[in-house]
Amino acid sequence: MVLKKKSSLTDTVLHQWQNGGPLSNMLLPLSWVTRLAVAVRTGLYRHGLKKPNRLPVPVIVVGNIFVGGTGKTPFVLSLIAALRQRGWQPGVVSRGYGINPGPEPRHGHGAQVDAAYLGDEPAMLARVAPVAIHPDRTRAARCLLQQYPDTTVIIADDGLQHLALGRDIEIAVQDSRGIGNGRLLPAGPLREPATRLASVDYLVINVPADEPVAMLQDKADRSGQHKPRQVTMQLHPTRMVHLRSGYSMSPAQWATAHQGQRIAAIAGIGHPPRFFRTLAHAGIVVDQTIAFPDHHAYSETEIYAIDADVVLMTAKDAAKCGAMQDERLWSMEVAPRFSDAVFFDRITEQLKSLPVY
Repeated sequence: MVLKKKSSLTDTVLHQWQNGGPLSNMLLPLSWVTRLAVAVRTGLYRHGLKKPNRLPVPVIVVGNIFVGGTGKTPFVLSLIAALRQRGWQPGVVSRGYGINPGPEPRHGHGAQVDAAYLGDEPAMLARVAPVAIHPDRTRAARCLLQQYPDTTVIIADDGLQHLALGRDIEIAVQDSRGIGNGRLLPAGPLREPATRLASVDYLVINVPADEPVAMLQDKADRSGQHKPRQVTMQLHPTRMVHLRSGYSMSPAQWATAHQGQRIAAIAGIGHPPRFFRTLAHAGIVVDQTIAFPDHHAYSETEIYAIDADVVLMTAKDAAKCGAMQDERLWSMEVAPRFSDAVFFDRITEQLKSLPVY
């Protein structure tokens, strides 16, 4: 049973973003406006009329051109761990979606950071690294360096389009949806033309664990620029965590322990079907799936109203539901596996080769 907290109009838009259609065609003139705005913005920096703000430490930008979830947060978590293992002290800057920090950036680090203070994804990242949020990523980065002076490298989460922040390495995360219908917002799902992918250093393609690697349908070949190094990423479940107690077990143990119970899976992420497919691939049979909008602010009332013995959610959703008193709540944590075994070594070698700041 599949329930959706989305309108039929939203479903139509998402379908036509991927496949095209009359509504997409009707919105195409607005996409030309988007294209013009992007061209003006990038042109100002390309021709030196605007200067990016450089920081005293290297900056790695992680982002995408496809609006919505492509798997950036699991990738950033993996990047943080890899950098730390190789002797770096990473910190993260982010917009903090849905949060209005006011004139000054907000920052935090540790398991007790509240999603209502930093936002759901930054709160997840703050468990493993210092995080600062602000719409102005440069201000966030300067706050981060002031509050956490041991930081030796900054990761700008979802910062590909924020050109005011200088960067040393760009990583784009796409998924098997590729570039959809190839059109810019609002007629398509792209924030920038697909040729933008040709200018990044690394292109990480997030492919479902139950699918063979799909060829990314990108138009970077037409740009005449260098092609980025492409790496495939697949997300695999690592453990199931009980929100009230913190008790955890493997996905296989969890599936056995909850056999015969009515399980509801919920997801308030950019692409909920990916979470539901991951559950199925892990052998977890659910009775209903409920897709909420990305960054959804859950209430205890709507969670209590779910008719199930167990409510299973993503780690991102758990960051907002951890204080709820519902004993039925569990989250699934995932970790990426990469097709290039030395992928992170390449990144750190590139960092080492940068000029001294």
